[in-house]
Amino acid sequence: MAGMEFVPGAGGRDCSDYPAFGEPSTIYSYIFKGNSDPDKYPDEACLPYIHITAQIDFLQINQEINGEGNIDIKGTGDFGGDVTAPTFNGNVNGSCNGNKAFDIPHVKENGKRIRHICAEGPEAGIYVRGTLQHANTIVLPEYWEGLVDPASITVTFTQIGYSQDLIFDGFEGNVIKVRSGNASNIYCFYEIWAARYIDPTNKDEKLHVVYDGETPDDYPGNNEHYLVGGWDYGRQETQGKNPVDKES
Repeated sequence: MAGMEFVPGAGGRDCSDYPAFGEPSTIYSYIFKGNSDPDKYPDEACLPYIHITAQIDFLQINQEINGEGNIDIKGTGDFGGDVTAPTFNGNVNGSCNGNKAFDIPHVKENGKRIRHICAEGPEAGIYVRGTLQHANTIVLPEYWEGLVDPASITVTFTQIGYSQDLIFDGFEGNVIKVRSGNASNIYCFYEIWAARYIDPTNKDEKLHVVYDGETPDDYPGNNEHYLVGGWDYGRQETQGKNPVDKES
């Protein structure tokens, strides 16, 4: 080595923040963020991978979840915050605090959607309410056709100012008929309820209000449409005990 000139290496750290690049990887592993410039990546090296699937222990969302795909949650865990997505597959295990909103495609018109807040009860109830004056018909929302069971429609009147002997006089199509038994001018509040089909594409599907089972997985019907509340993720059992359990 004597007499040879020392030439320093040309390497060194490159700490620039480059975008991810490479071939798609389908394994569920932890996310790695490299810092190599793709234009300087060695031709003889193995191809790097970008994750189209990933695994993470803790995830904090401070702003929004954006995208066009589905959100599919499997297993158990605690999910807090709001999620807006085209579709949501699977059950949400846990207490649902606040309004229970749902957003669905319009059943008759492409390019339109419907967003409602769920009422709680032993049916998929849907309602409209308003004031009727100097008229004897109430027009139901056009999107109710095909969405609700017409045999389930109920109507309640609250007369305003004077007795009118208000009578439900039947309905045709999406029009409710009202008449006064004492020939008074009609002036009232109204509230109209109906049961929405659990699945508009399968009108025979029914809601099982009470069923045998230890977990929501024991539900005897289609378990894809429901948000499951009051669920203890860690112990995998309902948070409350029934009287038999308490005595034991």
